[in-house]
Amino acid sequence: MARKDLLKGLMGAPEDEAKLTAVNEGPSPARPRYSKGAIGAVSQSIAELKSRALIEVTADRIDPGGLKDRLEEDPEGMASLRESLRTYGQQVPVLLRPDPQSQGRYQIVYGRRRVAALRTLGIPIKAMVRDLSDHDLVVAQGQENTARRDLTFIEKANFARQMRESGFDRKVICDALNIDKTVISRMLSVVDTIPLSMIEAIGPAPSAGRDRWLALADRLSAAGNDVRRTMIRKLTAQSEAPSDQRFEAALAALTAPKPENRPETPLSTLIGSAEQPLAKAKKSGRKTTLTFDATHTDGFEDWLIDNMTEIHRDWLKARGE
Repeated sequence: MARKDLLKGLMGAPEDEAKLTAVNEGPSPARPRYSKGAIGAVSQSIAELKSRALIEVTADRIDPGGLKDRLEEDPEGMASLRESLRTYGQQVPVLLRPDPQSQGRYQIVYGRRRVAALRTLGIPIKAMVRDLSDHDLVVAQGQENTARRDLTFIEKANFARQMRESGFDRKVICDALNIDKTVISRMLSVVDTIPLSMIEAIGPAPSAGRDRWLALADRLSAAGNDVRRTMIRKLTAQSEAPSDQRFEAALAALTAPKPENRPETPLSTLIGSAEQPLAKAKKSGRKTTLTFDATHTDGFEDWLIDNMTEIHRDWLKARGE
């Protein structure tokens, strides 16, 4: 094999690894400048080889990094992941960065669940290591979250909130999550209306999409602080219930009961000694409807309309108003 082809083989990432990491790697750190000539070329080749290399790191040297993306853990999912890692080993590396504050330690960019599972198994973690700034770490984490289908609407909305509070502008948030400004605005409107304590008490609610969270936010905005505090206490007390069930309970608590539809009430009158049907009354919520049978009223409904104001005034006087 020619030297050129050998170097090309060394420099090229395996096809499977390239597919796995193409989306998830996030922004690459700026490449250092190299001197010209053969020495510069060798230095550049070594640096690029190191950037592609995998290392093994013990779990006790890895700390969380970036923003919190999950609202609650999934014990069943973690148990399944642990069993898979125990049986087949770690097939996909995690992404770490060197801890800027502590030499010899690392922070997770993405792969938190794999790190947690391997930690409990006592197995060293296979990882790629990138020198990322705080900004690039969060953007890379957001891009990786976009590719994951298991994060729910509210978890992504909460991630967008954390990015905003960390000083990222709206464009960077949109780019990190690959979502347009309209959707980001709706996400942020939900997390701005619903207190974080309530969101955490409800959890990820995988079956509740954007529209239902928007509905919950709209109803909550009309409720007072006492209602919010009461709901948070009740939701916290239901922590053992599935997250979707807690969401439904919150939505139901803010939904006004439907007005009771009463059956029509027949009204009759006496004509001579005979009782004749006069009208039917129907109440539905705050609305009352009188329906007259013109064959028996002889124009009474017209008289009632003309005199309704005076009748109501007399009724008020009788009540002392």
